[in-house]
Amino acid sequence: MQQRKPHIIVEGSLEYALGSLEGHKICYDFPKILTYLDAKGKLLFGTQFKIHEEDKAILFKLSNYFIRDFENCRKAGIDPDKGILLSGPVGCGKTSLMKLLRHIVPHRKAYQIIPARNIAFAFNHIGYRIIEDYGDSNFYCFDDLGVEPLGRYFGKDCNVMGEVILSRYELYLRNRILTHATTNLNAMELEERYGERVRSRMRQMFNLIAFDKESSDKRK
Repeated sequence: MQQRKPHIIVEGSLEYALGSLEGHKICYDFPKILTYLDAKGKLLFGTQFKIHEEDKAILFKLSNYFIRDFENCRKAGIDPDKGILLSGPVGCGKTSLMKLLRHIVPHRKAYQIIPARNIAFAFNHIGYRIIEDYGDSNFYCFDDLGVEPLGRYFGKDCNVMGEVILSRYELYLRNRILTHATTNLNAMELEERYGERVRSRMRQMFNLIAFDKESSDKRK
């Protein structure tokens, strides 16, 4: 049933219609998407979760990206065939939104959310194999990109996530395998962290979607 009606999502005993099915095309309704995201957010993160008015513009862009609304993506300067780099200050809700939004398209392959620091720590234990492991055909969202420590294996330092991004870039070029990420850093800080070469690849791989730098800390 779920596969035949991808615009209807069942959570427990409740059904959420995100739009209407017209032939083989889903006509999404953004207010209905928000209703579902609010309900799903409470299930995932607790009853204190809510959709903040200040975040609706970001949610509109991200929703259009995930449902592949090509017209609205074009208007917003978003390429549906690139990944998402979601940036913003600490606590603004980047990770929660990336965990949440994948649920509005259950008929598509979901991405795994992996903290960047976990990959750096894994490198310290198993070395360069970890970079190979993330150069596979799975979809990932690397969380908190840019604040992970440098890796160190047998006395040799490595900018682990920079190497992972380069591997993911090659996958993107060959097979259009998408990568997403969240970060607290701005473009200049990312370049300082990873170098101009990696930053250049990131421009080709990602759509940059940014929260306002004054966005409130939802965790307070």
